[in-house]
Amino acid sequence: MLNFDLEQDQLILRNTIRDFAEKEIAPKAEELDEKEEFSVEITKKMAELGLFGMFVSEEYGGSGAGYISYIIAVEELARVDGSHAATVAAGNSLGIGPIYYFGSEKQKKEWLPMLCSGEKLASFGLTEPDAGSDAGATKTTARQTNDEWIINGSKIFITNAACELSGVTIVQAVTGKLQNGKKELSCILVPHGTPGFTQRPMKKKMMWRASNTAELYFDDCAVPLDNTLGKRGDGFSQMLSTLDGGRLSIAAMGLGGAQGAFELALKYSKERHQFGVPINTFQTISFRLADMATEIEAARNLLYKACWLKQNKRAYSKEAAMAKLYCSEVMRRVTHGAVQILGGYGLMKEYGAERFYRDQRLLEIGEGTSEVQRIVISRHIGC
Repeated sequence: MLNFDLEQDQLILRNTIRDFAEKEIAPKAEELDEKEEFSVEITKKMAELGLFGMFVSEEYGGSGAGYISYIIAVEELARVDGSHAATVAAGNSLGIGPIYYFGSEKQKKEWLPMLCSGEKLASFGLTEPDAGSDAGATKTTARQTNDEWIINGSKIFITNAACELSGVTIVQAVTGKLQNGKKELSCILVPHGTPGFTQRPMKKKMMWRASNTAELYFDDCAVPLDNTLGKRGDGFSQMLSTLDGGRLSIAAMGLGGAQGAFELALKYSKERHQFGVPINTFQTISFRLADMATEIEAARNLLYKACWLKQNKRAYSKEAAMAKLYCSEVMRRVTHGAVQILGGYGLMKEYGAERFYRDQRLLEIGEGTSEVQRIVISRHIGC
């Protein structure tokens, strides 16, 4: 028997985070976006709500709420503001996740409690100037000398990696060559403050302007061999697994953003009068809103199924790619429609629709472009 009802604690969670986002984030979102300012204050408040480490067991400082609850949290934040949803999504899926799933007991005990409490943020150093969709083109190297890794190279577009809360970056680096001639990739924990490791915040972004994005540089940066995440050479498989989880987070951001833009457009359509009547009475507007609502509902069911598969330790890679692809493109269509319904006001910052419109654009690029998602899906279906 199928049951589409959320559990009682999940409903309470949704209402709690929705209330928080509307009261604490919404009044400041436009100003933070305009200033390109990462809010330490709001991030700490999100941590106090328990939004970091929701899928981590209590022994390591998490709440053990499960992946579906985590996705609900990201969705509700994105319904109000993409930047703060990105901070939580990256902090969990790309920062906490790899350490929780692949770290040694020592690494988990050292890092997870402070990451789950929000005392520090973790990031995942994957993308490079010449290695985006082709993650195997990584040029950053880690050379072993005695009991240390000596890391050289750079990373770009790394979320949560250059703010005062940044504590550790998981760096994918080339650590050798495999027998088949391909690069051996390993993931290495690099604490912030390590000599030779510098971070530079990236500004003038089109989207997520209140989230922290960084360029990272490694110049003979030395860390202990014990900082290797899992086994040497497991970096590529760890990266693929991490991206699967990250795609669910991006999908949640697309779903939440679409919901927020839809609600904004629906409210406006009821208040805006033309020819003496509310514009939502015009069939062209009401049909557009009906299509938005339908796609959002379909997206939610697809995403929640993928999260259910992950939470129940079932294969979910195909469904994660489908959810990420569909939810991000649904948000594109919904935000386009929202701006169209608001007309000229949709182009003005104080009305909010244009921020949803801008924030959407990254969702078809980050955690694997829409083209990459179609490649992943086509391989799963035997093409």
